[in-house]
Amino acid sequence: MKRISQIVSSVFSPLLVPTYGVALAFWTSMLAMAPLGVRLRLTAIIFIITCLLPVTAIFLLYKLGVVKDPQLNERTDRTLPYIATALAYGGGAWSLWHANAPAWMWLFMIGGVAAVVVNAVVNRWWKISAHLAAMGGLIALVFRIAERHIVLPSVNYLLVVTLVVVAAGMVGTARIYLQRHTLLQVLAGALNGFLCVYIITAL
Repeated sequence: MKRISQIVSSVFSPLLVPTYGVALAFWTSMLAMAPLGVRLRLTAIIFIITCLLPVTAIFLLYKLGVVKDPQLNERTDRTLPYIATALAYGGGAWSLWHANAPAWMWLFMIGGVAAVVVNAVVNRWWKISAHLAAMGGLIALVFRIAERHIVLPSVNYLLVVTLVVVAAGMVGTARIYLQRHTLLQVLAGALNGFLCVYIITAL
């Protein structure tokens, strides 16, 4: 069970979830009508900006001795990585805006920035869950796509929503099982991510 929980935590890292969100938008909404090359290119760009760049920053901080654990399990290690992640999410938002993506799509990334900022502030006193903030944001995105009635007719979107919600539940369970967070920290993270993305994508 421990190994499964570690795998779930890694697969749904907060640095990977933005890529999943963009991919879901490109392949389940009307954006699927865009050329495949465009969708693949933008998804790859988001992966590089919101995953590879922050991972590199965290690795360098670890090597420099600024953070003690590259897994960031210590609350005190998280401030600078949070800043790097917020900047990366902002870069992802700019990339989507520059590519003329719909407003709700790049606002998804701005919502991620807001959630990271909230997490960073709360983290000064309490170890709120970053994993669940990311998953809460992803749930908000799939809800927003459904509400805008832009789901591709050929997609079983109820299944998509169900899988995302179940995945969030698995991540929360994994974080609690690994003793990285309490139930309250997991729920607070999910609520933060959901509200930030849901409210901002309504703008």
